[in-house]
Amino acid sequence: MSSILTNNGAMVALQTLKSINSSLADTQAEISTGKRVSSAKDNSAVWAISKVMEADVKGFKGITDSLNLGQSTVSVARQAAETVTELLTDIKGKIVASQEENVDRGKIQTDIDALRDQISAVVGAAQFNGLNLLQNTESDVGSGEINVLASLDRSGTGVAASEIAVGKQDLGTGAASTATVNLDVSVNTTGVAAGATTEFATLDGVGAGDDLVAGANFKVTGSSNFAVDSSGDALDFSEDVEYVARDGDTLADVTSAMVERLNFQAAKDGLDITFSVNGTNAGQIDFTNNYDEAISDDNSVVEQSDIADMATLEAEADGTIGGGLELLSEFDVTTDEGTEAALAGIEGLIQTSIDSASAFGSVQGRIETQTEFVSGLTDALKSGIGTLVDADMEEASARLQALQVQQQLGVQALSIANQAPQQLLSLFR
Repeated sequence: MSSILTNNGAMVALQTLKSINSSLADTQAEISTGKRVSSAKDNSAVWAISKVMEADVKGFKGITDSLNLGQSTVSVARQAAETVTELLTDIKGKIVASQEENVDRGKIQTDIDALRDQISAVVGAAQFNGLNLLQNTESDVGSGEINVLASLDRSGTGVAASEIAVGKQDLGTGAASTATVNLDVSVNTTGVAAGATTEFATLDGVGAGDDLVAGANFKVTGSSNFAVDSSGDALDFSEDVEYVARDGDTLADVTSAMVERLNFQAAKDGLDITFSVNGTNAGQIDFTNNYDEAISDDNSVVEQSDIADMATLEAEADGTIGGGLELLSEFDVTTDEGTEAALAGIEGLIQTSIDSASAFGSVQGRIETQTEFVSGLTDALKSGIGTLVDADMEEASARLQALQVQQQLGVQALSIANQAPQQLLSLFR
């Protein structure tokens, strides 16, 4: 049956043409944008995943900048520490030369002072963007290290940032800021025989209520009685021997620093004794406690009589932190005792600078490795995003040509279908 009111063929042709035009529009959009999923309506699940990954890519770009900044900062510190090591080696050469009495020790001392000033200049200039990793003279909690943003770790519970900790070193040559805890040593040698060894007492954590414990870290040996006089009084030095703890110090750090200073002062005073490390305790010194509560009326944590034949470490609230190379300022090779003391002290300072350069080198290597990883990870994420949302241009091109042909045929089919009612006119002639 034919009808002039309802043209079924035209309606079918029209719907087909509309479908072709819609597909053609989608294909043209893919070609113009380069994406098969350019908005949430195209594929909401894939679009959501791609946006999360794109956000991570943006985050990793910021992390790359952070790593580059951290790498530059650590590189400056490492190069400065290596330079300081070379300068200390030069100073050692001067000190060795001063052991000979028939030399102009005054001139040698002038050279040592000049090299020390050069070390101070190098350490002072070793900063990047205002941050100097070779000056660690603060006692505030957290001041002993900096953190370099290294990565974003995504899990089912959220996103967390991971960091690379860079410990500050101290190669300063002079006193600096006020600190929290001052560690001082005196030695009771009553009854110690010639050639004997006696252990020190050391701190079992520097916190409120903490006590000294015997035989933990130090020992002292000598070729004669340690007592200064026949009365057997406690050995004393001509100058105070002290080390001021700072944030980041462990008991092992305190031990090493005190041994270095004690040996220097013993040689300087012409005392035939040697201090050494008896053991280590890596416990972290806690700067959050109130040290005044642990200090008795005579300014010592434990009465010296309670630990006879041992040393007393005293804790005093407030002290002045000296640089890690502070002993340089006390080197005086114009006397026999001074040359021996300088020779005893320079080895520890050289090792301090070597350890600093080594620490910075290790961290710099880690940062470089992380930078390479983040770069590769960013590329992988970008590739993954492209796989999800990018259009296949070869397929889109072929589909476009096919749809253009279908569009032309659809137009012709619609035209033929619209001509069908015209044939009914012949029935009424």
